Amino acid sequence: MKAAVLKSFGSPLAIETVPEPVLGTGEVIIDVVATRVLSYMNEVFDGTRNYALDLPIIPGPGGIGRVRAVGPDATKLSVGDWVFCDPTVRSRDDAVAPDIALQGLTAAGPGGMRLQQHFRHGSFAGQMRVPTENVKRIGEITPEQAAQWCALGTLLVPYGGFLAANLQAGETVLVSGATGNFGSAAVSVALAMGAACVVTPGRNETILADLVRRFGSRVKPVRLTGNEDDDREAMKRAAPGPIDCVFDIMPPSVSPTVVRAAVMTVRAYGRVVLMGGVGMAGGAGLELPYPWIMRNCISIHGVWMYPPDAAARLIALVRSGLLRLEEYETTAFDLDHANDAVAHAAANGGPFKLTVIRP
Repeated sequence: MKAAVLKSFGSPLAIETVPEPVLGTGEVIIDVVATRVLSYMNEVFDGTRNYALDLPIIPGPGGIGRVRAVGPDATKLSVGDWVFCDPTVRSRDDAVAPDIALQGLTAAGPGGMRLQQHFRHGSFAGQMRVPTENVKRIGEITPEQAAQWCALGTLLVPYGGFLAANLQAGETVLVSGATGNFGSAAVSVALAMGAACVVTPGRNETILADLVRRFGSRVKPVRLTGNEDDDREAMKRAAPGPIDCVFDIMPPSVSPTVVRAAVMTVRAYGRVVLMGGVGMAGGAGLELPYPWIMRNCISIHGVWMYPPDAAARLIALVRSGLLRLEEYETTAFDLDHANDAVAHAAANGGPFKLTVIRP
């Protein structure tokens, strides 16, 4: 099969013919129809993000495809089914604290690297081998619709955060980082889950206005000034009442003071979800006052990705019409132009934009 291979950090992807994956028990082979290209994939490939990847590797986290072959432990999947491939691979020998690897992207710790040795290659290829439990049926779609369904991979990240915080219908949410790709996805997911109001702080007034245009009066934009105290009060004023949940998805380049201003808008007994990158690039970490956390009974949830059942539940939200994939503008490349796709994704990583490769 044809695949894009990362052989060394800082070098372009090599488009090569490689052996097809071999099916084993507990595995499914997928014909990849479309796969998203992360906006920061160029930083993974050049080594800037220092992701744990044992090279050479076929990159690509998850994707949309059709079942080609199933193992003997699959009882629901059939050859030809349209599916979403969840890249979050978990070890099967520790249900309490499994090791995790993101197939085709990175791994967490020594256990995750061991997982990566087997569930190694990702979706920048004609086929991929995926753990059976990571293959989620999406129902009938057309090949043309597959690119838009790649948005599931983006939407699942904030969905996992809101599940961890037990977001309830009717609550008020603040999304820190709302003008970014994952942050705008968090706005749409929170509203689909029944949030009464989503406060959206940011500096880009054009994007803030677009969020209101897309989702209506439940979105309350706030233009940030850079003054921590003033911004915190402005965010509180924008909400119609106490803020029940703060979701942070700010990238590593953002100052911790911007994140802290948002986090500390949450009400007493409120919940905070941290899914962003503060401190990951070697800068200062997030400092929160111990007395404020303790006396206000604040729950802080650090969340990486989402639980195993999240994809099926999110697919149900899409099928019900509560979550609209049509919000996403997709640009597709064939596998021969995978390097062009990576460059395009880096230059077009804004809200509701999706770069995909169609192997």
